[in-house]
Amino acid sequence: MVLMFAGSTPTKGRLLVATPPLGDPNFDRTVVYMLEHHGEGALGVIINRPIDEELREPLDRWNDLAHGSMFQGGPVEPDALIALALTKRVLDEATDELAPVSGPIASADLTADPAFVAASVTAVRVFRGYSGWGPGQLESEIDAGAWLVLDAEPADVFDPEPDGLWRSVLRRQGGRLAWLADAPDDLSMN
Repeated sequence: MVLMFAGSTPTKGRLLVATPPLGDPNFDRTVVYMLEHHGEGALGVIINRPIDEELREPLDRWNDLAHGSMFQGGPVEPDALIALALTKRVLDEATDELAPVSGPIASADLTADPAFVAASVTAVRVFRGYSGWGPGQLESEIDAGAWLVLDAEPADVFDPEPDGLWRSVLRRQGGRLAWLADAPDDLSMN
């Protein structure tokens, strides 16, 4: 486990875990998988908010690989779709269909034919919208204590029980961070 401290920058492929209670309902008890973070800002997708929606034509051909479910990736550009794939081997470079993000996680091009990636991936998740921060915004939120920055495990993005991911990520940290997993929704009830 590696935590980020004031003044440090999370990197691609790490998790942002919302600290309770986060006043913004868009991010309360969320786990965000970071896709980018540089001087111009940061971008990630919420990986623990499944929504009851399937891909529509012509993208519905991805439903089998995505197991028919989509996720609310964040409040920015709610019509944008981002697909992440768990690859069978780490990609060294991008192909027409897949671009490496971190380790075995790659972004998938939803305009491609899923038949071209089916043999090289074990899972796909599709996110509607994304989470974005302007220059310095995320760093300020981390410094204010709104987010914990933790190492991701590849299985986090594809957890079969995403509703419990916030608690399970915190529990596996051990020590005082594990205590947060049992924090009530209303801290005054503690």
